[in-house]
Amino acid sequence: MQMNVTYTSFVAVGDSFTEGMSDGLPDGSYRGWADLLAARLAARTPGFRYANLAVRGKLIGQIADEQSAPAAALGADLVTLVGGLNDVLRPKCDVDVVCARLAEAADRLAPTCKQLVLMRSPGRRGPVLERFRPRMEQLFSFIDELAERHGALVVDLFGAGVLGDARLWADDRLHLNAEGHRRVAEAVWQALGHEAESDWREALPPTVRPGWASRRAADARFTREHLVPWIGRRLTGRSSGDGRTGAHFSTELGRAFWVTPPADGAGPGEVAAWLRAES
Repeated sequence: MQMNVTYTSFVAVGDSFTEGMSDGLPDGSYRGWADLLAARLAARTPGFRYANLAVRGKLIGQIADEQSAPAAALGADLVTLVGGLNDVLRPKCDVDVVCARLAEAADRLAPTCKQLVLMRSPGRRGPVLERFRPRMEQLFSFIDELAERHGALVVDLFGAGVLGDARLWADDRLHLNAEGHRRVAEAVWQALGHEAESDWREALPPTVRPGWASRRAADARFTREHLVPWIGRRLTGRSSGDGRTGAHFSTELGRAFWVTPPADGAGPGEVAAWLRAES
């Protein structure tokens, strides 16, 4: 990998993982690894542009149908494509179909950018991961083949033991917390050939396991606040992403748009405060 490559634009495509859940900001919005990476890239490149089209709850077919064409139209230097995990975590899933739809998105995006980045998504250690591990490994094996086809980078988050640590996951047990997203941003940063700023694979310090009562209370809270609503959405055919579009997609214009840091010398700052760039 060539070191210190300059990227002038970045488009992120995917689901809640790329949208940034659950790296919350004070105003209730999310930041996440893609925004963190964009801010770091912007600090190196005046006039940097960014668009995050990811939407929570989206299946890979929806990502291919709704996000890949608007992302391709932007012609970014750098594109990240992460999807399929929502599919393989469902009770019924044809992984071959998931792989085919992922390939469709990659085939559309790769010719339009200088660098496509794919990922082996992280998984929280526990019984859910073990139940779906065969599906995940089939998907990840295909991602390696897809990367070879397109000269894409693969960031192996699944193989990093630390990202399975429950302490890097939010209370919903589905999304990374702020520290988890920070580590993913660092992982992609390094994969792009930039000098390491920290060791994203570094294990967390040992900790005393909570007592039985604390664990049961946490399980009850998780069930009440997250699991039951999730089951309700599945039973009624709803998704957390219904009615939502990516942060940088205009429903009025029917296309994606760029945002860029304000040119006031204040630095890249939070992506949520970036200005819409002229097309």
